[in-house]
Amino acid sequence: MKYLFERWDALLDKLRDKFLFIFLDFDGTLAPIARTPDKAVLPKKVRAVLEKLAQDPRVKLAFISGRRIDSVKNKVGLKGVIYSGNHGLEIEGPKINFRPAVSPAYRVILERIKSDLEKKISSIEGAFVEDKGLTLSLHYRLVDKSRVAELKTIFHEAAVVYLARGKIRFKPGKMVLEVRPPVEWDKGRVVLWLLARQAFALEKKNILPIYIGDDTTDEDAFKALQNKGLTISVGRQKGSCAEYYLKSQGEVSGFLKRISEVHYA
Repeated sequence: MKYLFERWDALLDKLRDKFLFIFLDFDGTLAPIARTPDKAVLPKKVRAVLEKLAQDPRVKLAFISGRRIDSVKNKVGLKGVIYSGNHGLEIEGPKINFRPAVSPAYRVILERIKSDLEKKISSIEGAFVEDKGLTLSLHYRLVDKSRVAELKTIFHEAAVVYLARGKIRFKPGKMVLEVRPPVEWDKGRVVLWLLARQAFALEKKNILPIYIGDDTTDEDAFKALQNKGLTISVGRQKGSCAEYYLKSQGEVSGFLKRISEVHYA
């Protein structure tokens, strides 16, 4: 994995004369990680550069988040861009409104798991369940390290029967365990779907996808875009499929600012 700013001069040739399709995670990428999801705030300098990029006709922005779509839309607040929530299970944007067909049986299972978890984690300080409609997240960022193993056991016991029967899928993230519908869909697949859609609209004219993310769930997108564009991890993650890395969330706005200057030069 290469530090992006050390390779900036070489990357300029890739960026010039391209239509850039920029995919961005939210928490830990655009906004600092907060103690709880509702406390996350998009910094003003990040918002300013996103607004500039959103107005560039040679750039398209897509926000690919694990949050439910209404949450990421409210946090970002830009018009004319693409929003994808629940790791691609919800997509909205210009001429796009996608929701998967989820069976009533899956929703019943989700409610059962939620109820079971809420009862069993009530004694574990800092643990909480987030119901995101199509998915369910058990957060443990605020849990004492001595109780994390216990919490993971509780999650496993609540979900294992449904997982074994193929009724749900499971995906770990940063300090979170998540239940998802039993469908083959993730951040990588949604990125390729959106990219193919854009390539059709532009007749495949010089599109360069750029994906920036910090979570383990972003690895699906890094894998999907290998040898197709720029993949950038926030933080040098061991074993990551990203080609480049930025040292911190704070460097993301600096990179996006350089992108905007290249395109407005």
